[in-house]
Amino acid sequence: MRRFDNIKNVVCLVLALVSGCTVCAQDQQNNVIDEVAWVVGDEAIWKSEIEEARLSALYEGRRFDGDPYCVIPEEIAVQKLFLHQAELDSIEVTESEVLQRVDMLTNMYINNIGSREKMEEYFNKTSSQIRETLRENAREGLTVQKMQQQLVGEVKVTPAEVRRYFQNLPPDSVPYIPTQVEVQIITQQPKVPQEEIEDVKRRLREYTERVNNGESFTMLARLYSEDKGTAINGGEMSRFMGKGELDPAFANVAFNLQTPDKVSKIVESEFGFHIIQLVEKRGERIKVRHILLKPHIPETSLQAACDRLDSIADNIRNQKFTFENAALHLSQDKDTRNNYGLLPNPYNNTSRFEMQELPPEIAKVVDNMEVGEISQAFTMIPQNTGKEECVIVKLKSRINGHKATVADDYQNLKSIVVKHKEEEVLDKWIREKQKHTYVRINDKWKQGCEFKYPGWIKE
Repeated sequence: MRRFDNIKNVVCLVLALVSGCTVCAQDQQNNVIDEVAWVVGDEAIWKSEIEEARLSALYEGRRFDGDPYCVIPEEIAVQKLFLHQAELDSIEVTESEVLQRVDMLTNMYINNIGSREKMEEYFNKTSSQIRETLRENAREGLTVQKMQQQLVGEVKVTPAEVRRYFQNLPPDSVPYIPTQVEVQIITQQPKVPQEEIEDVKRRLREYTERVNNGESFTMLARLYSEDKGTAINGGEMSRFMGKGELDPAFANVAFNLQTPDKVSKIVESEFGFHIIQLVEKRGERIKVRHILLKPHIPETSLQAACDRLDSIADNIRNQKFTFENAALHLSQDKDTRNNYGLLPNPYNNTSRFEMQELPPEIAKVVDNMEVGEISQAFTMIPQNTGKEECVIVKLKSRINGHKATVADDYQNLKSIVVKHKEEEVLDKWIREKQKHTYVRINDKWKQGCEFKYPGWIKE
């Protein structure tokens, strides 16, 4: 979304609220380059914001049930209702969660479009600019998800409700369950040479000294920080954050900073090594800037880790021990080793994945495997760390696509019924929230529109 200077935004929003003025951003020739389409509460929805969402939807192949210029701004308006409530309820997401989502989306774009260069050409932005946009979108999307989860609470359904729901469905409406797989994983993280770690620390100490001698922390961050999402803004985080939103080690150091001109000691987080500078502190929330450097992993270390995994896989195939025991005792993936390597699916709280829900590196390998087969070692970059590691996987089970039955697919069907009840709760909340929220829609942005929630237009 295009950002204008704060004064212009405030003036524009006041004009939109008071007089219905919608044209707010102009070039020197007085040609309109942006306008306010909607106002929801004290938030403007810009034409440029809608266009950017439409472009992303076209890339994703989305089909709209209606005019995109009606559907998209309404969806943004609904999101703003949730975001406003999240602010009132102090709903927070961690920087780690945001970076995971940004990495996932960036990798998806690159894989689907073909290369980083083609991605930049498609969106007409640099990779850093794309990541910064994704960062804000990811933060808002995750915040909305958490707010919705809080609103729906623990929706419960009984087996009788599940059976009754599907007994009443016509045969052609019974859901089709796509092919699903269960996958076990063992990982080995390559060893980073100590001299590489020392080199990273030496460079960070050099940057600290340069700042202390009068150079700009912001400029050094732009030049050298490997956090591409913040480097474009001189290393500065996009907003004030609570302690729980940050990596624990990073947060402990950041919250101990007292003066804006001081540079922190070097701190190691799950993302790499940082130096931090305080921007401003407001009670229990802070805004900081940082420089991140990641130790380089030499190809020899990566290959050694993969060789270890290939040796482990051979021992499993030769029945010297089981995959489950190897995962429990040898895997370095803390999220799966205590579950014998079984990957959990965060989308449905089971161990079953549709192929597109798996990390792309794993999906590519698993697609051609037989049940019980163990892969050769390969490399991947997990969303939660962003650090390349070596992996072997075992295909535990494959359930081919089929029409759902209560006997065989109860958990899947239960999740459909739960989702249906959650949607009813959220639908009711949105309609109630509309009644107490100021909304103004530019006349040309509502002509011919049949909104899902008609309460936007108050008589």
